[in-house]
Amino acid sequence: MRALRLIIGVVIVIQGAYESQWILLGLGAIFSLMPLFNISMCGVGGCEVPQHRPSRRITEDVNYEEVNK
Repeated sequence: MRALRLIIGVVIVIQGAYESQWILLGLGAIFSLMPLFNISMCGVGGCEVPQHRPSRRITEDVNYEEVNK
């Protein structure tokens, strides 16, 4: 995934330089630097899924009734 983001970022930088679009060049630089420095959009641990579940389970007794037709 990092390699794909780097390739896309480099393509954006090249296209921005070719078209003289400085905003596109800046965005491409950001997208190129993110995989190089291993930075994601989520921040530090923002996309992490918790590995444990709460151990407290609440159970209730269920009473069943027979229904005759």
